[in-house]
Amino acid sequence: MPSHATIGLVARSCDELVEEAARAPIVGWDFSWLDGRATEERPTWGYSRMLAARAAVVSSLLDLQTGGGELLSQLPHLPRLTAATEAWEPNVRRAARRLRQRGAWVVAAHEDSLPFGSATFDLVASRHPVVTSWEEVARVLRPGGRYLSQQIGPHSMRELTEFFLGPQPVSSARAPETARAKATAAGLRVDDLRGERLRVMFSDVGAVVYFLRLVIWTVPDFSVERYRDRLALMHREIERNGSFVAHATRFLVEAVKPG
Repeated sequence: MPSHATIGLVARSCDELVEEAARAPIVGWDFSWLDGRATEERPTWGYSRMLAARAAVVSSLLDLQTGGGELLSQLPHLPRLTAATEAWEPNVRRAARRLRQRGAWVVAAHEDSLPFGSATFDLVASRHPVVTSWEEVARVLRPGGRYLSQQIGPHSMRELTEFFLGPQPVSSARAPETARAKATAAGLRVDDLRGERLRVMFSDVGAVVYFLRLVIWTVPDFSVERYRDRLALMHREIERNGSFVAHATRFLVEAVKPG
């Protein structure tokens, strides 16, 4: 979503804002609808820049869970062999249209069973994967190859989740050290692992509705009708405070397959 400060919307009713967001089309992994309505700080490591630098010096790249191919299509250089996987059919078609003109292949596949031979890729990448199949990543990497990923960290957007669902467990399966342990168990060497907590601000309740429709794991059972009372309460809170503030957590992991 946008990273710059925004100016609040002209006062509108809760119902107007909610219904507008409920009707808005969800297209790929695109947060542009939130321009002027929500902001999110960016991690300091600059994942896109890191991926671009590594893609420029390898001969093969696999992007896992590519969404609509948004990030991959923006890289200045793609290796001669570039492939991407995506499991959601609408995104498969969207990514194929976007990436075909860059000479990249898009394959409908889940990460737990990649349709590629062993030791095929110099670089495997994934931004915000739902899950990571470390064994499959290790299998398709060539010796000396790298896995670069920016992942959702523990308790990301917890304030938003708990506003709708109440208190959540203290433990989290998304801890960076869990990723290190799983990568090591798969035979990879973790060279870089770091995390950050990032401020997210929603300036109207419609932005919250759109975000929850797009990032479905934040409130897994979300629907406007199910949570209309909570949305009305959030609308009043935003009117009173100027915004609803939550915090996203991200971690970067870079691992190498020993050669």
